Order: sequence, then structure tokens, then C-alpha cells
Amino acid sequence: MRNISKLTILTMLLLAMTTSMSNVAIVTTLPHLKEYFTNINNIEFYSRLMLTLPSLVIALLAPILGHFIFSFGKKRSVLIALFFFSFFGTAGLYLNSIESLLASRALFGLCVATLMIVSTSLVGDYFKEHDRHKFMGYQSAFMAIGGVFFVVGGGFLSDINWRFPFGIYFIGLVLLPFVILFLKEKKIESTQEELSIDIGKNMLVVYFLAFIYMLLFFILPTQIPFLLIEKFEASGKMAGTVIATAFFCNALGAIAFSKLKKYLNFIAIYLIGITLMALGFSLVGVINHIYFFFITSPILGFAGGIMMTNATAWMLSKTSHEKRVKSSGYFTSAIFLGQFLSPIVFHPFLDFLEIQDFFLYIGLSLFFVSFIAFVFLRFKTKIKQK
Repeated sequence: MRNISKLTILTMLLLAMTTSMSNVAIVTTLPHLKEYFTNINNIEFYSRLMLTLPSLVIALLAPILGHFIFSFGKKRSVLIALFFFSFFGTAGLYLNSIESLLASRALFGLCVATLMIVSTSLVGDYFKEHDRHKFMGYQSAFMAIGGVFFVVGGGFLSDINWRFPFGIYFIGLVLLPFVILFLKEKKIESTQEELSIDIGKNMLVVYFLAFIYMLLFFILPTQIPFLLIEKFEASGKMAGTVIATAFFCNALGAIAFSKLKKYLNFIAIYLIGITLMALGFSLVGVINHIYFFFITSPILGFAGGIMMTNATAWMLSKTSHEKRVKSSGYFTSAIFLGQFLSPIVFHPFLDFLEIQDFFLYIGLSLFFVSFIAFVFLRFKTKIKQK
């Protein structure tokens, strides 16, 4: 990291931050849509679609974008994506139909996908091994802390007017000069070791585990607010504070990853994350006072920080420079597919289970899975030693 300009590092951190704000900046605006679009049937469904539609677009189109970005160039792709990130992101300031708002969010998803693919692949271009893991910890921490500010800022602006949070997306235009001046596309010759990397089945496993991580982790923002407000009668301010503690500890978990990677491999770190997630969900299932959420949310946030950083580093370690952009595209697709499907996959369980029991069963199931995985890996290691 010593040979890289601090302004280049800052630019890369800011680019990563834009991907974290794709949904959270407008989350507090959604309830106000019901008040504004009083004549629209199913407006509650459409308001939720404002959040999930970009994720669906990203999941479907990220692999295609990865191929396009590789041909078109990373820097040029980022400049175009940032401009339209602001153009489509701020459309809520002036659009007056729910159809046009949804269309703008879908096109906005294309921009977010481009920014995420490039920011992920650039980490692989600029950093090697331990420096890469260290930077990714800082990057994830920057994204998590940025998420806290965007949630709070969006909440403050939505209290003034439901349209104002969309103005936050003007940050894309602010970043354009940083990218023009400080972001350089590195020409890297792949080493013989990189060229020999097999990214077939091994990479599919990484994509699958990244998908499973997000499927589970997205239970936190999609289900816990309902538990807090409906069962524990929390105020919006209290619910937001609880979620913010998870964001903050997500940053700490991301930073802790580089320390863990010195002693453990990717699979072991993934299992640590799953076990911590199991602990967090299980505790949510048995607590009887709202203030105990300030114990469970940090555990879940910390686990998510470790797992997300681990999954990204794992993916980058298994691909060469030539295939890094395309691999990042498929990885981005897996992450956002998990995000989009999480509420859909777990909704049937919530039809049969009381919401707190749902968290307990999820936690216990994850404990069982992590135990079986640990036993299997120990058995596999012993066979290899013989």
C-alpha cells in the first residue's frame, strides 16, 4: 500500500461507498410514498419494490456487465456509471408517477452493478496478498460506516420532504473529478501462478457461499425491524439505532478479517462467521427485552463484516488479472441475488412461525450446519495426513 497514492486509495474507498448507499439512502422515504400516492393500489408492494428492484437488476445483469467492462475499460465504465448513478438516483426529486420511479430505480441498478464490479476488481489490480486483505478490511469498514451516515441523513431529510433523500445520490457527480484525476487503470502482466489458477468448480463454490452469506445476513435488515416494532414496540428511532450498531460492528468485523487471515484459511473464517451468525440469531430468538438487541445486533454485524470481506478476498485469490472483471461480475450477481431472494425464501417460514421463534430456529440450524462442516473438515484433514 506504500506505493499507492493516498488520494487513489481515497477514491477507491469512495467508489466502494457508493455501492453501500444504493438502497439505504432512501429506506426512510418508503413509508411516505403511501401518503403521496394515495390513488395507487398496492402502493406498499411498489414501495418495497423501490428497494429490491435495483438488487434484482444487478443480480441478472452483473455477469453481462462484467464482460462489457472488460472490453470497454474500467475507468471509462466508472465515469459513465457515476454520471448516470446521479442522473437516475436523483430522479425521485422530480418524477411524479410510480412507474417512472420504478424504471429509474431499475436503471440505477445498472450503475450500481458497474461500480461494484469495478471497485472489487481494482482491489485485485492494486494490491497483493496481505495488503489486499488489509485494504479490503478498510474498504468494508468504510462502506459500513458510510451506511450509518446515509441511513441517518436519509431519515433526517425524509422528515422534511419524502423527495429530499434522493438528492444524496448527487454524490456520484462529486466523485467524478476524483476518478478523472486519481484513478489509473493498471496494466498488469499475469504471473505463471495466476495463469495456472483453475476458476471452474472452485469459483462456483465461492459464488455459492457468497450467495448463502447474503441470503442469511439480509435477514437482519428485512426481518428485525418488524420484530422490534411489532413485538417490542420500538420507536423508529430505536429501531434505527439498533440497525446502526450492526453497521458499525460490520466495519469492525471487516477490519478483523486481515488479522484472522494471517492464521486461518478462507473456509475456517467462513465457518467462524456462520457460527457467530448462529449465536446472534439464537440470542434474538430468546431475548425478552429490547435493550438486549444492543448485544445481538453487534454480533450479527461483526459476523457479516468478516464473511463479506472473506468472500470477496476468496474470489479475488482464485482469479487472474484477465478474468478478474468477469469474475467480479458473477460475484456481484451472487451477492445481490442473495439480497433479493432473502425475504422471498424466508417468507413461508414466517407464515408458520412466530417471528422470534423463526430467529431461534435459524440460529440452531446454523449451529448444526457449522458443526457438521467442522467435523467433515477434520475428518478430511486426517485422511490427507494418513
